[in-house]
Amino acid sequence: MSATIEQIQNFKGKYPKQLWYLFFSEMWERFSFYGMRGMLVVFMVNQLMMDEKTANLQYGATQAFVYAFTFIGGLFADKILGYRKSLFWGGLLMIVGSIILAIDPKQFFFFGISFTIIGTGFFKPNISTMVGKLYKDDDNRRDAGFSLFYAGVNLGALIGGYICIAVANGNMFASFVPEHLRWNVAFGFAAIVMIISLLTFTQTQKSLGEIGLSPLNHLEPSKKRTLEIVTYVGSLVIIPIIMTMVARTEYTDYFMFVIGPASLLYLFYEMRNFSLAENKKLFAALVFIIFSIFFWAFFEQSGGSLSLFAANNLENTVAGIKLDPNGVNNSANSLFVIAFAALVGMAWLWMNKRKIEPNTVVKFGLAFIFLAGGFYVFYYTKFFADASGRTSLDLFTFGWFVITFGELCLSPIGMSAMTKLSPQKTQAVIMGMWFLASAYGQYFAGLLGANIAEASENASNLEKLNVYADGYEQLAIYALIAGVVLIAISPFVKKLMGEVK
Repeated sequence: MSATIEQIQNFKGKYPKQLWYLFFSEMWERFSFYGMRGMLVVFMVNQLMMDEKTANLQYGATQAFVYAFTFIGGLFADKILGYRKSLFWGGLLMIVGSIILAIDPKQFFFFGISFTIIGTGFFKPNISTMVGKLYKDDDNRRDAGFSLFYAGVNLGALIGGYICIAVANGNMFASFVPEHLRWNVAFGFAAIVMIISLLTFTQTQKSLGEIGLSPLNHLEPSKKRTLEIVTYVGSLVIIPIIMTMVARTEYTDYFMFVIGPASLLYLFYEMRNFSLAENKKLFAALVFIIFSIFFWAFFEQSGGSLSLFAANNLENTVAGIKLDPNGVNNSANSLFVIAFAALVGMAWLWMNKRKIEPNTVVKFGLAFIFLAGGFYVFYYTKFFADASGRTSLDLFTFGWFVITFGELCLSPIGMSAMTKLSPQKTQAVIMGMWFLASAYGQYFAGLLGANIAEASENASNLEKLNVYADGYEQLAIYALIAGVVLIAISPFVKKLMGEVK
């Protein structure tokens, strides 16, 4: 007998037990996702022999589609599949994609990646929604639940982000894995952990009661089944289209030119039916969405230009311990999030008690100032370089330490602001636009990285270091300006937000 929604939401203690099941399922899925993400650019440059500019553009295109599809996956889950079937189907596609890449990554690169893109779109938005459903709307334990869940995301990103690229680069398990199979094994890891993620979910989903079941249970079974089958078949039919669009980045440009303006027009169309106060809140949400695009465009250099910077220009020791520089670039941020997320949360509570907690807009502004600080540290690494253009991995890691506080001022707070600022009827659309902002961030990250890479073509390693570092100084300046602007306009945005803190 499965529990009713009331029984689940009336749990005793700090966390519902179902949260732990979702935590582990998400943790293994993020291991797979961040493991893959950390390998893309290095694989394209070293194995597919792309130049660094093209690899950055390809990276931006791939990641933009991943995030754009979370919007589409969320809609299909809401209307047809329900969260559980959507998650299961997404997980299966991700497993197939990773297996294809493990078999022959050079031959089937774009084919495997396309499966992973669509799979992540079905998986990612829906597991977070289910976490939200474990709580009543007014339960003040909800934030603690999401913080724990966020730690699971980062634990997966930490382990996967380090292990996959370290195996591929031959800095881990080198004595077991023959050199010609390193990339296959690294992609194989992503497949294995995704299988663990799905098994965790299927074996524990009984405990979720009716959370995430089909929204079409009121229809007759044959009609419901037809709609589901059409969704499954449709998502397979679209794979060759995604393959073409990712492989030829000019198609990604067209897609990005259309989807953002289209979602804005749709939102304005919906706004006709809302009160002035509701529309003001939606405008405030749009301010956050637009600024978050810039934040992610800089932050996501981690998978693009910073991957190449790590491969070419960083030494391989942190505090005297020998580590894979790419692995550190992929996972340092997650380690710091796990270490400091609770501390930052406690700092907000402490400030709140003393009535000095900054509002959401100022927190967003602070996020950019930390981001600027981190990129300034990346720039500063050039003053520690040796003649071969290799510089301090310690200092680079410190840059990620600074940026992490920026992420903690923006990412968890942004999501919660979206839910508070949007009327019930547009919640899915606004959440989708929040993910779309990440897609645009990834897309622009690729363009920025490509510009930096293009400037350093045919350069010596030391010249390359200088070009990359100077590029990061530019980003630091832009981030600082964005932070100052946000803090300056905060009284105005706060007015738009009405009673929302």
